[in-house]
Amino acid sequence: MRKMNLSPVAALTATLLIVISASLSARAQAPTGSIHGHVQTTTAIPMTDGIIGIANVGDKTPKYTFNTDANGDYKGTGIAPGTYTVFLRQPNTPADKVVDQIQSVKITAGTDTLQDFDLTRPEYMATLTPEERKLAEETRAKNAAALKDNAVIKNLNANLAKAREDDKNKNYAEADQLMTQATQAKPDAAILWFELGVAQSGEAKYDDAITSLKKAIDLDTASKKPSGELQGAAGSALAEAYARQKKIPEAQAAYDAAAKANPPQAGTYYQNEAILMYQTAQNMPATLAAADKAIAADPNKAVAYYFKGQALVQNATVDKAGKIVPPPGCVEAYQKYLELAPDGPLAPEVKQVLEGMGQTIKSSYKAKK
Repeated sequence: MRKMNLSPVAALTATLLIVISASLSARAQAPTGSIHGHVQTTTAIPMTDGIIGIANVGDKTPKYTFNTDANGDYKGTGIAPGTYTVFLRQPNTPADKVVDQIQSVKITAGTDTLQDFDLTRPEYMATLTPEERKLAEETRAKNAAALKDNAVIKNLNANLAKAREDDKNKNYAEADQLMTQATQAKPDAAILWFELGVAQSGEAKYDDAITSLKKAIDLDTASKKPSGELQGAAGSALAEAYARQKKIPEAQAAYDAAAKANPPQAGTYYQNEAILMYQTAQNMPATLAAADKAIAADPNKAVAYYFKGQALVQNATVDKAGKIVPPPGCVEAYQKYLELAPDGPLAPEVKQVLEGMGQTIKSSYKAKK
């Protein structure tokens, strides 16, 4: 291969290109530093529109610019080592002004420097007018109170969920303890008194439960946004507490109030009343009255017809021939149960009762195969 000879000018040009390329390569690979921090306004909330500028000392034009995020945080990388002025601006800050600035911030290669902007610090607050300072302090106090309330509410919600789980698992004492503490922390929350009453009923502390459930209803009724569902549920629980004490008139009144507060669930409330009046209070007239109200509210409540039949069958008589004579409406109630729930859990018992009274069970009511 023939060796190419370069002219002196060409050789010098090639040498300069090599030197320049090496210099650029070294400069591109020079180690850099980074910076990060948090920006807080005079009202102690994150500044989400902050603009962080990094300029050489004495300069007003930034060499690097970074923005704060939704949390008021910022981060910048690729900064040449040196000592800088770091300043804070916002979109509406005049071009010749800054919101705040920190002098002599040193950026070191390979190091992530922390530099926060806390506009609540005394030095910065002193730069505000008396009116601005007063407004900022008042707003900060309100924000702090709101955060505290939010923390309390978050804790109460967690305890409320735990208490409901305890009630479900019949850990009533644990639920009682949690809700007692909760009502002390926030005595104006109707839902907490309701859950406390439910736990107390589970412990058979009916007097305490009645007090708590009444409190829940009163608080919700007086609230800005009353809840029919809450009042209905609390009223139904209150009625059950009365029924278990065999306070029939009070229980009936509480069930009526629950149905009035939450009409869509009236059938369920009255059906529950019929069950309690039959099983707990053993009061047949009250059972019959509750069953009739349940049927009137929802004609498809099969269990209501069963308890109506149970209440009526107590008055069955036996004629001279030894045949059972059911009172009016008794057979019809049992037959209606079978019509609505032919394979329901009470169907075998109902069929036995009807057969015992010499009644024919319609084939269409037979359990589905």
